[in-house]
Amino acid sequence: MTVWRSIEDVDLGDRPSVVSIGNFDGVHLGHRHVLARAREVADGLADDVVAVTFDPHPMQVIAPPKAPARLTSIDARVRLLEGAGADQVLVLPFDTDMSRWSPEEFVDRVIVKALRTVAVVVGENFRFGARASGDVAFLREQGAAKGFAVEGLALDGESQPWSSTYIRSLVAAGDVAAAAHALDRYHAVDGVVVEGDKRGRELGFPTANIPASSSVAVPADGVYAGWLRVADETDALPAAISVGTNPTFDGADRRVESYVLDRDDLELYGVHVEAIFADRVRGQVTFDGREALIEQMHRDVADVRRLLAEVTAP
Repeated sequence: MTVWRSIEDVDLGDRPSVVSIGNFDGVHLGHRHVLARAREVADGLADDVVAVTFDPHPMQVIAPPKAPARLTSIDARVRLLEGAGADQVLVLPFDTDMSRWSPEEFVDRVIVKALRTVAVVVGENFRFGARASGDVAFLREQGAAKGFAVEGLALDGESQPWSSTYIRSLVAAGDVAAAAHALDRYHAVDGVVVEGDKRGRELGFPTANIPASSSVAVPADGVYAGWLRVADETDALPAAISVGTNPTFDGADRRVESYVLDRDDLELYGVHVEAIFADRVRGQVTFDGREALIEQMHRDVADVRRLLAEVTAP
């Protein structure tokens, strides 16, 4: 798969394209539904599917305080888009200049000129252009005038439409099991392991700690059953994952701490890891001293083993 990082990089040779456009944060079931339809259209025309996404999220440029926490990094998003059916991905660097493009300018510069599009497949609520003034109806008008077809698909889940906003709300509430259902995979938080206070090792549960960034969708404070994947290794290691500030010891920094079950030999400082969340064990609790915390940690580990025995590893 080819990844283009600007309009100027696009090179389709003589082939036209079928295009799907969106933020695609999380590449959830709704996104996969849209891309699957784009794949069907492209196969019928013997064309390629190009997924067009934005980096950073437009709200980070237009109104930074309102920017949503991301579900996936841009690199993870690209990999997931490939798995969902995209032949190429165009990552548009979203900046102040692009935020001022009118909907028609976006159509002309991206859809018509750069990608020579014969069909566009998007979610029915797709908006684009300055002040999000373009919609699917406008896109259809442009397509009729400029030679491309347009489909706007409903993104209906079992109880409500699939959306990145909905999934972020589940993660924020700690309902990572429901988030996994909507994503069709487990939610994960990645980062480089930093040196902590080493209290976990002292308590018999050494952890790999990564900071909890406000720009990333980190689950609600509490303890979770999941896995830790180290760097680019294929196998994920079963883990008890704690999110929070460690209030028993008056902690201040929010972080994601992963204890790999039955392992005390891992040296991971400075290593990129991924904490993968399967289900929630409990919320964050302040304990009355060290011994009460250790007793609870043993119970947590037992609960984690039980929960992981009931699910499929990533």
